[in-house]
Amino acid sequence: MDTKIIFEKSFNRSNRNFITKMDVIAKDLTEIIPTSLIRKELPLPNVPEVEIVRHYVNLSNKNYGVDTGIYPLGSCTMKYNPKINEVIARIPGFSQIHPLQEDNQGSLRILIELSKLLTEITGMEGFTLQPAAGAHGELVGLLIMKKYFENKNILKTKIIVPDSAHGTNPASAKMAGFSIIEVQSNEQGEVPLDHLEYAMKQGDVAGIMLTNPNTLGVFDRNIKEITRIVHENGGLCYYDGANLNPMLGVCRPGDMGFDIVHLNLHKTFSTPHGGGGPGSGPVGVIEELIPFLPEPCLISNKDGMICVERKDTSIGRIKAFWGNFGIILRAYSYILALGAEGLSRVGRISVLNANYLRHNLKKRFHLPYDRICKHEFVLSDKGIPNDITTEDIAKRILDYGIYAPTIYFPLIVNGALMIEPTETETRNNLDRFIDILFKIYDEAKENPDILKKAPHNTPIGRLDAVLAARTPKLRE
Repeated sequence: MDTKIIFEKSFNRSNRNFITKMDVIAKDLTEIIPTSLIRKELPLPNVPEVEIVRHYVNLSNKNYGVDTGIYPLGSCTMKYNPKINEVIARIPGFSQIHPLQEDNQGSLRILIELSKLLTEITGMEGFTLQPAAGAHGELVGLLIMKKYFENKNILKTKIIVPDSAHGTNPASAKMAGFSIIEVQSNEQGEVPLDHLEYAMKQGDVAGIMLTNPNTLGVFDRNIKEITRIVHENGGLCYYDGANLNPMLGVCRPGDMGFDIVHLNLHKTFSTPHGGGGPGSGPVGVIEELIPFLPEPCLISNKDGMICVERKDTSIGRIKAFWGNFGIILRAYSYILALGAEGLSRVGRISVLNANYLRHNLKKRFHLPYDRICKHEFVLSDKGIPNDITTEDIAKRILDYGIYAPTIYFPLIVNGALMIEPTETETRNNLDRFIDILFKIYDEAKENPDILKKAPHNTPIGRLDAVLAARTPKLRE
């Protein structure tokens, strides 16, 4: 199978250019660019146009995405992106505007209307759409929390992060200037209330960052007790909304007692996900925290939609202009298309699909937390014959033409295999996924070497992960 890069396909041939030379006089670049930064040559592959086209088309055919098949990445909600969203995002009135042009009232109205929709969905009272991704939203939420206490002249230096939280939570807290108190989950995969109360008694704790349902797919049944304990000890409650998909139309972070929430539009609201972006991580807050939202903010008055700045309380600007507008527009289209009833069905079907897989797969695979899940669940490689590991299973899944689930996360489950089917998968697709996992389990008993040497049907076989980590090859 052809795995050469475009430079390796270059060959010696005439470099004759059949395009008429331009009669434009070239400007002396040294007038505007330092000599040290000007390239002496531009090494490009010597490849005919037809070969270039074939090269990149063939690469695209090798790619796997949500339009290709099931993408069961736990913690990532890789759902189908409806094509009507793409059509709307490409309407010239949206795709060809610039945030500095004068007549942007229609687009500004969409920002305001989406903010109102998100407040209704989450139970918050104010939103900013500026954050460019989920982790960016986490940082913004924590900066708001920090600014809130600074405004009250209260020093808070610590934040509680359960061990079942998303991996970016501790990093975001550190970037915001907090140190981390990790609370270990109990046997049910929930936050132990006595440990939480003890941590909050330290006095310099700003609050808690909580993912609910958490990365085990478990909904914490004591959620209102958790927020009560934090509030009674002077803290704020931050809700990581990356797992909001199963909660849609059923349960709102605001009703659970949370003060701040970030959302992942590219997870919950069907906008494109992966490839480095663009993403979008709006942040919602209760009324008391609205003054601390990033600037500028939008308000609607007799003059239309206008931009205002609040330098006295705001955490400041955190993104150029208004965020990733194309992603915001896709989420707005998705919410309007589904409506309240449709969003509720999304939440319920995502839970149904996850529990259908969980109930069937636990017949062969170890399920560390055997209870009804929400959108996802976590298996482990415990008890699989012949020392087959989670990595072996994931690599073998690729041979069957589908993408592997998230592996080795969350860290609180040894050999974790984290699976989220999303609501957009049919029962036929779920049954096929179950059949593949069962076949792999049987192979582990009868022919373990086929797993240990997998994948066999991909353009590149199993890589040496240790070597790649220690001596990465970052350029050709």
